[in-house]
Amino acid sequence: MLSHDRVWAAIDALAKRYSLSASGLAKRAGLDSTAFNKSKRLSSDGRPRWPSTESLAKIIEATGASLDEFTGLIEGRPGISNGASTDASVARRRSVPLLGFAQAGAGGFFDDAGFPVGQGWDLVELPAQSTESSYALQVQGDSMLPLYRNGDVLIVEPGAITRKGDRVVVKTTGGEVMAKVLDRQTVKSIALVSLNPDHPDRDIPMRDVEWVARIVWASQ
Repeated sequence: MLSHDRVWAAIDALAKRYSLSASGLAKRAGLDSTAFNKSKRLSSDGRPRWPSTESLAKIIEATGASLDEFTGLIEGRPGISNGASTDASVARRRSVPLLGFAQAGAGGFFDDAGFPVGQGWDLVELPAQSTESSYALQVQGDSMLPLYRNGDVLIVEPGAITRKGDRVVVKTTGGEVMAKVLDRQTVKSIALVSLNPDHPDRDIPMRDVEWVARIVWASQ
C-alpha cells in the first residue's frame, strides 16, 4: 500500500543506494538541498507533506534508477535493498574498468564500438547493475556541474539503447570525450544538451562521432 512513510523511506533508501545523503540526492536532482529534510516531511500543523511527482521524476533521472527500482523500494519488494549491507547487495557489487575522462580521449582504450580494450585500466568496485561490457569513467573538472562533480564516477554501458533525454558519453573521432543529454540522433547528426549551462550545446555530424554510450549509474 502506498503511504507517506513508505514514499519518504524509499527516497532515503534510493539516496543511500547511490551513495548520497538525502540532501545530496536533492542537489544531484537540481532541487533545493533542503527539499528532502525530515523537517520538510510534515507541515507546520503536523499534516503529512508528500514529495511532488516532479521531484520524484528528477531524483529517478538524476540517479539513473528505473521506475521499477523506485516502486520496489516503496513496496519493500524482495530483492530491493533498503541500503543495508546484505548478501544480495554484496552480490550486486562487481569490479569494472575505470578510466579518467582525460585518458579516455587518448587512443588505445576502446574499440570502434566504445567497448573497453587494451591496457592501463584501473578497477573500481561499485554496487551498480553492470554487465560484462560496462566500464567506469571518472569525471575530471567542472564542465559537467551541477549534476556531476570532479571525482564522480559514471558507469557507462556501450551498446545500450539510447533515447531522447538519456545521459550519454560521446567520443568524437578527434579524441574529445563528453557527457551530455541526448536530444536527437539521426543517421546524419547527434544533438546534445550540455549538463552545465556555462557550456554550449552541441550538434555533431555522425561522421565525427566515434561512439555513443549511455550512462546507467553515477556515484560520488
